[in-house]
Amino acid sequence: MQSSNRGLLAQVSAAHLVSHFYMLVIPALLPVLPDMMQVNFMQLGFALAVFGVVSALVQAPIGFLVDKWGAKSLLKGALFLGGLSYLLLALMPSYPVLILAMALSGLANGVYHPADYALLSKGMPSNRMGRAFSIHTFSGYLGAALAPPIVIAISFILDVRWAFAFAALLGFIVWAFLHFRSFKISAANIAVEKEGKPAAETRPLRLPVFTLAILTLLFMLLSLSTGSIEKFSVTALVEGFNTPLALANQALTGFLFASAFGVLFGGYLADKTTQHGFLAALTFGLAAVLVLLVIYLPLTGIILIGTLTLIGFLTGIVAPSRDMLVRAAAPEGSEGKVFGIVSTGFNFGAIAGPLLFGWLVDQQLATGVFWASFSFMVATSLLVLAQEIKPARKRVLGKH
Repeated sequence: MQSSNRGLLAQVSAAHLVSHFYMLVIPALLPVLPDMMQVNFMQLGFALAVFGVVSALVQAPIGFLVDKWGAKSLLKGALFLGGLSYLLLALMPSYPVLILAMALSGLANGVYHPADYALLSKGMPSNRMGRAFSIHTFSGYLGAALAPPIVIAISFILDVRWAFAFAALLGFIVWAFLHFRSFKISAANIAVEKEGKPAAETRPLRLPVFTLAILTLLFMLLSLSTGSIEKFSVTALVEGFNTPLALANQALTGFLFASAFGVLFGGYLADKTTQHGFLAALTFGLAAVLVLLVIYLPLTGIILIGTLTLIGFLTGIVAPSRDMLVRAAAPEGSEGKVFGIVSTGFNFGAIAGPLLFGWLVDQQLATGVFWASFSFMVATSLLVLAQEIKPARKRVLGKH
């Protein structure tokens, strides 16, 4: 891989790390914010909802702007805006400023996926695209994992304001990394995107609405499948299976770390095959079977931790193949639009999932969280399998 390719990947991955770090700053500090801002948890939940809704609304339009104005410029703007939102909180830590900061941060968050994927799709060698996608995704997982211990430690040692200030500084540092280190997009078959100027060619989006809808649905199902475990598995295990709290948290930790390393392995596999739909269907299908084991068998101790860890590894493998499926569907010059549109599926899942899973727990149906995860995993497998089989059938019929 050329140094320019590595430099581009480093920049995009660093930006992705910041984006996921920012998603976890407020949730990690939830226990200390009510007293600090004189609000209740419902008001804090509304602030987080503002972030999610703004991000969902702007992501698709920003995808079109990425292809028109250039991904690098918008990505730098997102980093600066995200840093500014947390700087405002550090200077004026009040509830109205929190709402404003979450709106600004949600706007910035809508840039990352379309800009990141457009840059990688244009700038990375095709034979290493799967690994590039996997490193990009891994960096996001890493940012999410780093945020809680860092901001909690800073808030206890110094003050919550300093935790916000650190988050702001992180964004500004990565902004400087992108601003002062220029790496050209050097893939031989792609024109160089010139910094500060519109992309050389902006084409109208020529992709069937049905295909966009299917890919968006795929992203939503993936969000629902893994989000149920990430956010509600501990509650479901404790309330529905009488699992000790410490053991449930250890199982979730295994799931999260294994997911990150599964992404890296999935990138290697994605570069070794063109059958990305079959790969995604197989791994998610196996994960669904393991979820059934959690539901039906009295798993305890290391067996439960190992099962959740393996589920996390399998679901992580899917991510690069998912991105390769979208890249294959995106017409050249429309990568930002396509990734911007289909990534809204993540937002839909992130908004609908907690409502569904929380309702199940409130109705004393905690085991339903795992049943929901199983159902969404099966639906995901069938969806990608159907998309993989259709073109294969067309190729076979075309030979006769």
